[in-house]
Amino acid sequence: MLEPTLHSGLDTGAVRLRRTASGSAGPQTLPDLLLIERARAGESSAIEALIRRYSARLFRVANCVLLDPQRAEAAVLEAVLVAFGDLSRYEPTGKFAAWLTRLVYSHARALRISTRGAHFVTAIEASTSESAPAADGVRERQELEQSIAALPEVFRIVYVLRVVEGISGIETAASLGLHETTVRTRLFRAHRRLSPDTAQRVRATPALLELSAERAERIASTALAQLPQGSMLMISASPP
Repeated sequence: MLEPTLHSGLDTGAVRLRRTASGSAGPQTLPDLLLIERARAGESSAIEALIRRYSARLFRVANCVLLDPQRAEAAVLEAVLVAFGDLSRYEPTGKFAAWLTRLVYSHARALRISTRGAHFVTAIEASTSESAPAADGVRERQELEQSIAALPEVFRIVYVLRVVEGISGIETAASLGLHETTVRTRLFRAHRRLSPDTAQRVRATPALLELSAERAERIASTALAQLPQGSMLMISASPP
C-alpha cells in the first residue's frame, strides 16, 4: 500500500523539478541553443539575453580592430542587427558565440579607420573624487590596455580573445576564420612583444578592456528597438 504513495511522491517531485528548471529560470541562465530557438520564435527576452551574454566579448573584438570605442559600438550594433534579423544564417553545428564573434569581426574590419594614435576605452574613467588607490588602479589598467593596443592587429585580436577573454584556441580560430596553428603562432608572437612583467600583470588584472554598463545597455536597447518584432519566425524559417 506504501508503494503507490511513494511512487506518486517521486513523480510529483520530478515534475516539480522539471517545471522549476524550465519555468522559473530566467532567460539569462538558459543555454544558447534554447535561447536561439526562442529567439527564432520572436521572443525578445531571449534575444536580449543572448546580446547581453556576448556584448562584452563582441565589443572587445570590435575595439581591437578599430581602436575607437564609438566605432566599435557601431560595429557591434550593426552585426547584432544582422545576426538576429536572420538567425537562419547560424548553423547549430558550430558554436554560436564563435559565429557571432566572427560576424562582428568582419563588420569591424569593414569599418576599420586609418587614424593612428587612438587607444582602447578604459574600463573605468578616473574622476577627481577618486581615492589614490582607485586612481592608481585606473592608471594601471590604462597602461596595460595601451600596451595591448600597441600590438599589431593580427596579434592583438588573438591575444585579447585568448588571454583577456579567456576562450580556447579552437574557439578563437573559429571566431576569426583562422587555423588553430595560426592562432598559436600569433599568440606566441604577441607574448614575445610584451614584456614578461606586462604579460603577468595582464593575467592578474580583472576587467581589462571592459564594456561599460552604459554602453552595454545602449547596445541591447538599441538593437531590440530596431529589430523587426513579430517577423523573426518568418525570417528565420526561410532557407539560408
